[in-house]
Amino acid sequence: MTGPAQRLAERREAGRPAWGPLPRRDAPKSVSPLFSLRTPISASARWKLALLSFAIPILAWIVLSVSGVVNSTFLPSPVAVVKAGVGMAGTGELFDDLWATTQRVLEGFGLAVLVSVPLGILMGGFSAGLAFFEPLLGLLRYLPASAFIPLLIIWLGIGEPSKIAILFIGTVFFNTLMTADVVRGVPGELIDVSYTLGARRGEVLRKIVVPHSLPGMIDAIRVNAAAAWNFVVVAELINSSAGLGYRIVRAQRFLRTDQIFAVLVVIGIAGLVIDVLLRLLRTRVGKWTA
Repeated sequence: MTGPAQRLAERREAGRPAWGPLPRRDAPKSVSPLFSLRTPISASARWKLALLSFAIPILAWIVLSVSGVVNSTFLPSPVAVVKAGVGMAGTGELFDDLWATTQRVLEGFGLAVLVSVPLGILMGGFSAGLAFFEPLLGLLRYLPASAFIPLLIIWLGIGEPSKIAILFIGTVFFNTLMTADVVRGVPGELIDVSYTLGARRGEVLRKIVVPHSLPGMIDAIRVNAAAAWNFVVVAELINSSAGLGYRIVRAQRFLRTDQIFAVLVVIGIAGLVIDVLLRLLRTRVGKWTA
């Protein structure tokens, strides 16, 4: 008795599960790259799918608004939304609100990036930094930024500093931990080889760890930039006289859902532009990751 049968008997004697031989199967059928796991698709297919991702929701929106299934007070038509957006743009208020909101995002989230990136490098590169900061940051990241609004009003007043602080609190902890995870992902072999070739600790950090982690850091910033745009609406509830969040609240008082939708579209476009710019930056600095 030799071959598979002998091995099967030996497994029975050793008390191990007696796994039988795998059944014979036909060769897998060839399928479209669209339905294959991690198979690249053509550029034209990628563009078509991207267009469909926008076209399908817009078509559903048009059908719902035209059919009258949903009252126009609750779901205005795309035409009404465009007219509302053009009207606000014609008076200049839309551009003023967009600039006020963008400025708050740049200041609040920019400050969060300036703090979180060095701190994340410290946590990801040094075990002592991770042991010291991670327990506290792991706790603070679960505290909702909106819960700090009463305290921030008491501490900083109802002006711009409290709004910037909400954006900072809402993004700094997550960006720090995500940056630390990226830095920890630097292969240890690269660091060992650098030391073997005579590099000092500071040189390894500047020339190996940071460049290798930079594309991942930009990805973390992309993710948390979207969170910053979410928090800015909450921030602008604090005694604002300009901003897209302020414009939404003002339109809600008069049931101007067409203006609310128009502002939401503007927020989506602004966020998409920032995301595309960050993706281009990541592609430029991280060509070796492609």
